[in-house]
Amino acid sequence: MFDSFPNGTSQRLNRPTYHADLSQVYSSGIGFLNKLERGQHFKERGFPSWEAFANGDWERALSLAEERRADYAQEIRRASRLGITHRRLRVVEFPVTPYVQWELFVLRVRVGLGDDIKILDARDISNIERRRPVPEVVILGDAAMYEVVYDEDGNAAGAKRYTDRSLIRETNAGFDALYERGEGFHDFFNREIADLAPPWVAGAPSGSRGSR
Repeated sequence: MFDSFPNGTSQRLNRPTYHADLSQVYSSGIGFLNKLERGQHFKERGFPSWEAFANGDWERALSLAEERRADYAQEIRRASRLGITHRRLRVVEFPVTPYVQWELFVLRVRVGLGDDIKILDARDISNIERRRPVPEVVILGDAAMYEVVYDEDGNAAGAKRYTDRSLIRETNAGFDALYERGEGFHDFFNREIADLAPPWVAGAPSGSRGSR
């Protein structure tokens, strides 16, 4: 699974170019978008909910995530108009990292609006990941595939763009296989996430965690 991916030919795009390219391809009649998320530690500077989370204000982070509901609903309506189905698979390691704990609350908002998101326990794919983690990719039909790239500090820094259709199909087949093994979002969230204490974030102001 994903055997050909490491040797695939790609074009490196910076972050603005990646976003512009993805938007153009997205509107070209792709049919579906599949997203596989593997990393456990990221930074999302400029996203108000993440900024509140990073500052240790857990309650405000959750409130700000809810405030994105209208934006997410608009995204979903646009996908419907374009005839694009979205699926997302989020791999989760244990113990759950603070970032993933926060992200799953954000994703819960999207699921509540109809986004199709499943969760996969990283322990269930340890045999697949003996040599390398499964790739962090966004697949747009058979037109393009992007491997998201991050800098050493965990900030999004663009993507590698792949256009080899045989490679895209092979990678998407791997996604499909893992997606079938994934657990329903709400089942996982209610069992593993809902009752966790607010996460401790290194570098957050002392005493601010969950204080508002």
